[in-house]
Amino acid sequence: MIAPLAKLMDWLAIQIVWGRRLGTLIKWRNDVADSRLEAAIQFLKGPDFIPAESQPARLEFTSAREFRFPTPRPSEFAENNVAYGRLYRCPGQWQNRPAIILLHGGGGDPDYHHGFPRVARRCNRAGFNAATLMAPFQFQRQPRQIERIFNWPNWKITAEITFAQAVAEIRALTGWLLAEGCPAVALWGNSYGGQLAGIIASRDARLRAAVLTAPGVNLNVSLSVAKHMIWPRVRVELERQQPDRQALNQTPLNLITLRPCIPRKNILLIEAIHDLFVEQEYVEELWQAWDRPEIWRLPHSHASKSLSFGLTGRVLCWLAPRLEAGRKNNV
Repeated sequence: MIAPLAKLMDWLAIQIVWGRRLGTLIKWRNDVADSRLEAAIQFLKGPDFIPAESQPARLEFTSAREFRFPTPRPSEFAENNVAYGRLYRCPGQWQNRPAIILLHGGGGDPDYHHGFPRVARRCNRAGFNAATLMAPFQFQRQPRQIERIFNWPNWKITAEITFAQAVAEIRALTGWLLAEGCPAVALWGNSYGGQLAGIIASRDARLRAAVLTAPGVNLNVSLSVAKHMIWPRVRVELERQQPDRQALNQTPLNLITLRPCIPRKNILLIEAIHDLFVEQEYVEELWQAWDRPEIWRLPHSHASKSLSFGLTGRVLCWLAPRLEAGRKNNV
């Protein structure tokens, strides 16, 4: 895709989607409230962020495909304490086939309801199970009257729910798939989902492979958005938060500070070189810090990468020998 068109798609997403979403959060904000930065940093640097042990999820299927389970990290928000997802099984003895967990970007859509069902069907045709998981605070997991209980930014909530709870749920689903008999599990995350996949790939050696598509490498995405935001109130607020975000970049939320615990050959980075959300320099720095795993540099932006013809098939071809190797090792 030509650079001007790709960048225009990101620019429009910043104004229309992010501008409206962040404008609402600013309207709810109580200026005298504590952002809980120190508490968040202490939690992220401590052993409770990602415990060594992870128990398999207790899945309950509400239909042939839809499932739910109690979150391993309950919070004060009752609606958010149930995780929801979908399992797209391979025909026949699905337990004998590897599985790919698809992780959506911030906001959930268009990935969860639109893009992922199509990708999951491609996974099934390639001989892999696919699972999708709804991140905390998304869709029906959003607490009622959230404006009365959520002050933005609240970094403690960001650390404990947006990241720690999401990571715990992905690890629990991974445990369930392995316990059911799936010989190997891979993560394929987009944007925020790519950041979660990167965090888990640094802590959970059970993974066979991880694909990070335009991952949120650190918390500088807001600064990137601020550069292109036309709404003054939103831009000023994002710039005001930058010292806090720089402090949080010294924690495991910054993938560059981590090192993978799975083999480098089983990690794939996908960079969108015209990205206005995740700047190219951060992905390149991550590539260097992680000892140069395979990287695909696509002529797309954050929004236009979904239009990359043949990308799903290419990723599945890359995953196939790694997941099948896991299957052979478990036979």
